Amino acid sequence: MKPILKRNNFLLPLAAAMLILNLIMSCRSMQVSGLENGDLLFVTAKETGLSGAINNVTQKQRNASFDHIGILEKSRTGTFVLHAAPNGGSQKQNLKGFLKDQENDGQRVMVYRLKARYRPVIPKAIGKANSMLGKPYNFNYILDENSYYCSDFIERAFRDDHIFRLEPMTFVDPKTGQTNTFWKEFYQKKNLKVPEGEPGCNPNGLAASDKLERVMELK
Repeated sequence: MKPILKRNNFLLPLAAAMLILNLIMSCRSMQVSGLENGDLLFVTAKETGLSGAINNVTQKQRNASFDHIGILEKSRTGTFVLHAAPNGGSQKQNLKGFLKDQENDGQRVMVYRLKARYRPVIPKAIGKANSMLGKPYNFNYILDENSYYCSDFIERAFRDDHIFRLEPMTFVDPKTGQTNTFWKEFYQKKNLKVPEGEPGCNPNGLAASDKLERVMELK
């Protein structure tokens, strides 16, 4: 009798763990199935480094601080994220791999969606995004035609239909009123002038668009 009880004591926690894992996987599967073609995936910002520096000078909403963005493409061959990233440039990445990368970095993914009246432009935007694949990442964050940074890639995808707009960039720390130290040193190392006031865009600016609605967090 004792060996049977011991075995049951081992099997019960194992069964419970498997049940919880199945529930988690089921919830994620339901979330993914609820995604729509053209959804925008915003990645939450970190507090330090490049991510923190981007957020420091661009955050517009209390409950939204992002440092990356991609657009979702659902097709017969799978579900993909089209985005421009430092590692790989402008690319088409499997959604599962994209989510895993953010999870490994301790970042979360928020789903935003174009409001109904703007959604007809999505197929054209995805076509444009696909045409930009293969270009290197723009590490200077100064607009050019040969490389893209993340929000630049998305703005260009929708540019013909004026979904987003370029705005004068700022690198000023709102707490001090001075150029953020990170950015000052960042551009000094590149022998470039801080592009204060030059046209550009950022994930926080795109997330603040009145053409978008927040849908959910992908867990």
